[in-house]
Amino acid sequence: MTTAQLRSSDRRISPVFIGIAAVTAVSGWATWTGFARFPGLAVFLFVTAAWIVSLCLHEYAHARTALHGGDISIGAKGYLTLNPLKYTHALLSVVLPVLFVIMGGIGLPGGAVFIERGRIRGRWRHSLISAAGPLTNALFAVVCTAPFWLDALDGVPDAFRYALAFLALLQVTAAILNFLPIPGLDGYGVIEPWLPHGIRRQVEPFAPFAPFGLLAVFAVLWIPEVNHTFFDAIDAVLRGLGVDDSDTYWGRELYRFWEGTQDVPRPVSS
Repeated sequence: MTTAQLRSSDRRISPVFIGIAAVTAVSGWATWTGFARFPGLAVFLFVTAAWIVSLCLHEYAHARTALHGGDISIGAKGYLTLNPLKYTHALLSVVLPVLFVIMGGIGLPGGAVFIERGRIRGRWRHSLISAAGPLTNALFAVVCTAPFWLDALDGVPDAFRYALAFLALLQVTAAILNFLPIPGLDGYGVIEPWLPHGIRRQVEPFAPFAPFGLLAVFAVLWIPEVNHTFFDAIDAVLRGLGVDDSDTYWGRELYRFWEGTQDVPRPVSS
């Protein structure tokens, strides 16, 4: 087993990740109990910290799948510790995704873990390694929306409900956008092993610019027509998971507390 060659320190959860998880827990408690004087600030801290946790889990899924696929160098790089400071592109992988959320409410993780693809054998393994990250976001979205599609919202405070809805929106956007077949995004990594050699050779010159593929996607989403179509699709997915448009709207409003939204509205009964 490849995992047997790992040192215990390679698998030890980083104090950095534990600290982020602690912020998530404390701010989540403050959101649930109404302890915070300003509910918007509590929602902001909870959603942002939980979003960073999901970024770490996204990259961990890539790394763990690569480890089992044959890349035993993963452990020495620190990718199994869930420490975001170990990522290859900390700016693209943590800072910019958080800024995307603050600016436009879009969840878009960037490429972060360097996988030695030459150690991986088999096209299916390559595809699964790339798919593992956005599949983790999809699972995170299912967990966030569980109270909605299980009809278990009785007793859930309104601010926490809206925070979960907005966090779910981020996870759904991250999963869908990352599955786009664009170099630099996981979707291209899924299909690349199956592309004809000629097509892959044509894409190779653009490889140095692949990490900036997410920036190109973000720029395109600023086009009003594209933005409206995209978020209509996101809203449809969330409605399928039991989350109403008003839940995500108020979640976003509370999250952007600096714009003055502090009152928590009562949800509209369906």
